[in-house]
Amino acid sequence: MLEKLKEVQTRYDHISQELAKPDVINSQEKYIALTKEHSDLQPIVEKAKVYIDLVEKINEDREILKGNDEELIELVNLEIDELVEREANLQEEIKIMLLPKDPNDDKNVIIELRAGTGGDEAALFVSDLFRMYTKYAEIKRWKFDILQSNKLGIGGFKEVSFELQGQGAYGTMKFESGVHRVQRVPETETQGRVHTSAATVAVLPEADKVDIDIDPKDLKIDTYRASGAGGQHVNKTESAIRITHLPTNLVVTCQDEKSQHKNKEKAMKILSSRLLAIKQEEQQKQISAKRKMMVGSGDRSAKIRTYNFPQGRVTDHRINLTLYKLDAIMEGEIDEILNEVKLAYNMELLKSSSMDN
Repeated sequence: MLEKLKEVQTRYDHISQELAKPDVINSQEKYIALTKEHSDLQPIVEKAKVYIDLVEKINEDREILKGNDEELIELVNLEIDELVEREANLQEEIKIMLLPKDPNDDKNVIIELRAGTGGDEAALFVSDLFRMYTKYAEIKRWKFDILQSNKLGIGGFKEVSFELQGQGAYGTMKFESGVHRVQRVPETETQGRVHTSAATVAVLPEADKVDIDIDPKDLKIDTYRASGAGGQHVNKTESAIRITHLPTNLVVTCQDEKSQHKNKEKAMKILSSRLLAIKQEEQQKQISAKRKMMVGSGDRSAKIRTYNFPQGRVTDHRINLTLYKLDAIMEGEIDEILNEVKLAYNMELLKSSSMDN
């Protein structure tokens, strides 16, 4: 641990010196990259200083225990137990901080919600999840943009895709992928029976041009008239876009904007992110079979959470977390769940890392 922390400190000091050099300052690309690495290392360096000071104090106390001053030895014995416990806790914190960082964590995120089993009630649940995530985006002060939607006359969504733009958006939201279930009495239910419906959530990092290179020859682009609920034409021009990626047969449609150009831009953004997700999924499979984290693989078929309205509770099945504050959660207060899932993931990653070494 100390050796690793010394390496981090050396790298941090080296970057600090580099950032002061004129040639680095004049190279925007290099300066931005080094500034980001410096910023990423700073919390580890600060925590390392606390840890090293603590280790030195423990060593000093152990030297005192070798002496003959009984009164001092008694005081040190009381102190050393507390210091050793603090050292163990700090070690765990630092180990997690030293884990390899997902390069996508700082990216913007595209979230796709789709109604699953449950008919109209599932579509209304999609609308509820959409509102929950947008409320959370407001709390985080992230920018928000609808990319594509298919709204039903009842007020729900068959599907909706949107982008959240903000620092660490993907890293914060990435564990939301999977099946979300709702248990409640639908408004149309006359006998008061609780129904179970579901929606799938897909969370994709926004793809950069560097990540995905799409050959225009691989695309089939169709235009058509946008239509709203009930089949009524929203406009009389062919502004809606359907893009088919021929090698994968992925199809993306977008009709929310009046401009054909804007619809194409949004459709390409969704397509790029889906292709990036496929690419990363293939890479992940190749890494190691034993890296199946307890929080799940992000597979859209995996049931991850249940929202029970009659009992006012939300249960995350991956980490057996149950919270009796459904109203607050539906208003976007989901930080507690996200943080607990991320902690569980990091602890599992830590175990997996130990097995590899």
